[in-house]
Amino acid sequence: MPIDPRFDADEAALLTDLYELTMAASYFAIGLNGPAGFSLSVRRMPQRRGFLVAAGLDRLLEALEEFRFAPAAIDYLASLKLFAPAFLDYLAAFRFTGDVVAMPEGTIFFEEEPILEIHAPLIEAQLIETLVVNQIGLASLVASKAARSFHAARGRRLVDFGLRRSHGADAGLVAARASYLAGFNGTSNVLAGRRYAIPLHGTMAHSYVMAHETEIAAFEHFVALFPELGSLLVDTYDTLRGVENAARVALELRARGGKLQAIRLDSGDLPDLSARARRILDQRGLNDVAIFASGNLDEFRIDELARAGAPIDAFGVGTAMVVSADAPALDISYKLAEYNGVGRLKTSPGKLTLPGRKQVFRARNANGGFFADRIGLAEEAAATVAREFRPAPSTVAPLLERRFQAGRRLEPRPTLAESRERFLAEFARLDRRHKDLERPERYSVRHTIALGAMLTAEKLRAEKRQD
Repeated sequence: MPIDPRFDADEAALLTDLYELTMAASYFAIGLNGPAGFSLSVRRMPQRRGFLVAAGLDRLLEALEEFRFAPAAIDYLASLKLFAPAFLDYLAAFRFTGDVVAMPEGTIFFEEEPILEIHAPLIEAQLIETLVVNQIGLASLVASKAARSFHAARGRRLVDFGLRRSHGADAGLVAARASYLAGFNGTSNVLAGRRYAIPLHGTMAHSYVMAHETEIAAFEHFVALFPELGSLLVDTYDTLRGVENAARVALELRARGGKLQAIRLDSGDLPDLSARARRILDQRGLNDVAIFASGNLDEFRIDELARAGAPIDAFGVGTAMVVSADAPALDISYKLAEYNGVGRLKTSPGKLTLPGRKQVFRARNANGGFFADRIGLAEEAAATVAREFRPAPSTVAPLLERRFQAGRRLEPRPTLAESRERFLAEFARLDRRHKDLERPERYSVRHTIALGAMLTAEKLRAEKRQD
């Protein structure tokens, strides 16, 4: 039996809601298992959000490659006495055989746009719903929150410090990966460093300083053992005296051919303390020692510090990012859009879905910047959709790419570093008015004429399904 925080591959298929299994069992019993299309999208933007960042796809595809009902899982389901033996036999032989089209990780997207579509036999597509929403939803939520800190930091370095307050072990891994994807420079999460090759960063805790008889002894012992990690926490006691002690250790280290990397401020009036710390360091010729700040930081606080001109070189961002504190959930949904080649849609008030297999077309201006998006049908061509934009854009290109075909991943598999570069390039092209932290301007997303016509037709068809 694995320890509880560990996510065991043999249990992945049970990471689902019971109704997915009961629906699948019913489909199986009545022979309802034709080709289906499901679409994943965000209905409404979270508060104060002008953009979102697609993340979590690679972890999802990895899970789909290995998705199976292991013997122990089948035994557990049998013990519930809910499912017929023939259905359990079907699950025992289950493998995902469908297609996945999706926005690559690091893509900027907006509400209503399909992030991902699954095309597979109905039972297969239904059984993976919970996994799809779970993996894409959290990762995209945290990546979007992290991107706001990246914007606020104005080029200063950012490190994920959120593991200990994340909502569980897996959530901490998701946050470390998603934040690095969205521009952070590293993480304190050692397991994430191992799994995803994210640069590791860390200093010391206040307990380390308090365990020593003197602050300066703590500093000396730490840099002696870890000179390459030499970042000293200076606010356990009086902060400015802590800076003085750190400066003394830095000069001693320099005399031995070493270098103190940084001091860390974790509390207090950060604009004032950072300015005074900078003066102390500079007066001693320690201009190359950076100032690192942490302690309940988020994009709003980072923006305030940057606007105030605080001489801070890097930020550790923890709780607010990993739980997306100001907007802790995405209104994300995975809905049936097609069955047996016919569009399907939900017409509930406030929850209207889009029918058919879709594509998202992004128009760009002459500088490569974001112009507007159109949600269209998968069979539409970019050249045709381009005629629907006014004025005419410079280029139009589809965003959804085929990533899985007949149950197999299509190579090449992008690395996390490559996905991060995609985000950095795309984010640089998004206009600042859509990145505003408080009142972002809404980005233009509309339906193509063809999708609009299908939507009208399927609304009429849906009315008849209640006759």
